Amino acid sequence: MVFFLCSCADHDKKNSLGFNSKLVAQVGGGEKRQSLTALGNEDKFRITYKGEDGPGKGKHIVFIATDHEYRGEETLPALARILAKRYGFTCTVVWALDDNGNIFPGGSNLKGLDVLKVADLMVIFTRFANFEDKQMQYIDDYLHKGRPVIGLRTSTHAFNNSDNPNWRHYDYKYEGEKKAWHGGFGEVVLGETWVGHYGKNHQQASKLILEESNKDHPILLGVASAWAQCGGYNAYPQGKDLKILARGRVLNGMTPDAEPDTTKEELPVAWARTYQLESGEPGRAFTTTHGASEDILSEGFRRMLINACLWGLEMEKDIKTDNPIDFVGGFEPTTFKFEGYQKNVKPSDLDGWESVIMPRK
Repeated sequence: MVFFLCSCADHDKKNSLGFNSKLVAQVGGGEKRQSLTALGNEDKFRITYKGEDGPGKGKHIVFIATDHEYRGEETLPALARILAKRYGFTCTVVWALDDNGNIFPGGSNLKGLDVLKVADLMVIFTRFANFEDKQMQYIDDYLHKGRPVIGLRTSTHAFNNSDNPNWRHYDYKYEGEKKAWHGGFGEVVLGETWVGHYGKNHQQASKLILEESNKDHPILLGVASAWAQCGGYNAYPQGKDLKILARGRVLNGMTPDAEPDTTKEELPVAWARTYQLESGEPGRAFTTTHGASEDILSEGFRRMLINACLWGLEMEKDIKTDNPIDFVGGFEPTTFKFEGYQKNVKPSDLDGWESVIMPRK
């Protein structure tokens, strides 16, 4: 099944598409139309970048961004524009907003996940979210279908919603009666939940050491000299078909040439696995415990993420060592810290190919 979007409003701006649109699904040459809901003005929470040509044409990637510290609200639109412009995907980014309609990292006022109904891939960068039931249902429906997931950094502890009786099993420390959900979304889908920091965050960067036994994995094709500025996590991933792809060498400094901290073990920082919910279909999942917006300045790290998206979509044949990974438009990342996000920025400010990520106001 291949989906594409047909605009119902003149909302195109520099090849970017808002989601005031009808969905057309092509099935075996026939057409079947369905409308994405617009109740509650969901469109203000999201921007869609519409690719024109490339191996991803006809496929839709949805990015969910709301973390408090690591500037996932910058990482995800930057990746979305690369995948749309360079590879032809349709990429929708959904943010949490404040009461004034500004992007509010770490907030749980996030709507518009009905777009997951037509998604081929979900990329998630959330931290301790507590979404309303309707939005959680869209995520749950997507996961039960076994569709692929890419999880960045704090997505191991994506949800902190133990007070919601309908979705508390997604909570990062869930140990309730649903035994198959021990550890919540992080452990069940990504392979690990929140354990703790490893090393000194904001003081010790990490160099990614590719796992020798899996160096030929498609996600690692062309990946070299990858490093990340955000600090390491304790991580001991498990799960079906688990492949550790890279380990983190903790550095005594915030530059890639800093000396290694020889007191630290090299723990997994990137892995791939198969997940499957109870009564659900199996699906591919890739996780990295890094992903801050400054991390993707590293070409090696950025290439790994682009490769992971293609792998998740079972597009290994389209992964090449020289695939384009250059940014589209201006990318001026903000150094990660709590409360360090750029204020008064609306999703519409990031529309189009040339808008700066992230504007300073």
